Amino acid sequence: MAEPRVLAFVLAGGEGKRLYPLSRDRAKPAVPFGGTYRLIDFALSNLANAGFRRMAILTQYKSHSLDRHIALTWRLSPLLGDWVSTVPAQMRRGPFWFAGSADAIYQNLNILNDDRPDYVIVFGADHIYRMDPGQMLDTHIASGAGVTVAAVQIPIETSSDFGIIEAARDGRIVDFHEKPTRPIQLVDDPTRALASMGNYIFTTSMLRESVAADAADPESNHDMGGDLIPALVRRGEAVVYDFTTNHVPGQTDRERGYWRDVGTLDAFYTAHMDLVSVNPEFNLYNSDWPIYSYQPPLPPAKFVFDGPDRRGTALDAIVSPGVIVSGATARRSILSPNVRLHQHALVEDSVLFHDVDVGRGAVVRRAIVDKGVIIPPGAQIGVDPERDRERFTVTESGVVVIGKGDPVEP
Repeated sequence: MAEPRVLAFVLAGGEGKRLYPLSRDRAKPAVPFGGTYRLIDFALSNLANAGFRRMAILTQYKSHSLDRHIALTWRLSPLLGDWVSTVPAQMRRGPFWFAGSADAIYQNLNILNDDRPDYVIVFGADHIYRMDPGQMLDTHIASGAGVTVAAVQIPIETSSDFGIIEAARDGRIVDFHEKPTRPIQLVDDPTRALASMGNYIFTTSMLRESVAADAADPESNHDMGGDLIPALVRRGEAVVYDFTTNHVPGQTDRERGYWRDVGTLDAFYTAHMDLVSVNPEFNLYNSDWPIYSYQPPLPPAKFVFDGPDRRGTALDAIVSPGVIVSGATARRSILSPNVRLHQHALVEDSVLFHDVDVGRGAVVRRAIVDKGVIIPPGAQIGVDPERDRERFTVTESGVVVIGKGDPVEP
């Protein structure tokens, strides 16, 4: 039996308002993560590792940084029919931007016409996880459904942030609630809810039919989770895929089922802290299922000075190429490429993006610092909460966020 022909749509047009100021100058999927990656690299790596290497990335807001990253990183072999392409709103249906995620696919049905896939994978571009989509595809084909929705269990108190699924024992979805105002718990565990991961697999004919019907509905917001999936649930065409059954090579039992929506600054920060423990909840070092990204030609990281009054050290930290720790200390932090820590500086529980410079004697605690920010000598970030709120974005949990280009006073 011939292998099914599969095309992937990756939805990468999100504005990412809740990640502001990190999304002030870039699309949400282009936000750096884990030192050397961008958020979109996780979805693309899962698809590439599973052998699904025909990918259309649908972009819209502030897409230059994302387009450049894709062009530098994701160049696959055309000899084998593989391709990754960014697709902006082309206004094929009239002078309109994408009105929603379902409309983004409707406006690009020409790609389905050209590629003629049997099945279409539709994945979000801004979650942190490892997954073998091939196993989900097998489940979808066996079910005979029009769409399969990947799902993961979440704490009930966070259910209002997600699409929540009610499913029968046979896997058929009986109801779908997009960001419900009242908790909808699992039948066998009132402390948990079943949330959509924003990952779908469609039978191509069903996807064509459903996005066309959605486009013709004047009452629709043209959103995958808010409109398209609920409509297919009402027709009995949707089944659920349990993400915890997905097995990825090299993955430990501790990591199985790990999925993080990093749509808020606090969630983004927490996902980074998951990386730096001795036994991390999400292991970047799994060479059997690697996360791919662009690696610039930088020298190795360097630690200098080992005297009684100054020592270059990093503990429980991720240190990227090009970093120089010069008589400074970093603890439980992520140092992205080309970060500089000068003498007697202290960085703790923080995420520093590319090219951040932390001056002599400066202190940075529980902070996210965007690309190229200069922390002057003696400056203190994350030490005085009231002063931080006067100058920078501070999250509900007290994480200080300094945007790209934001000035920092001594």
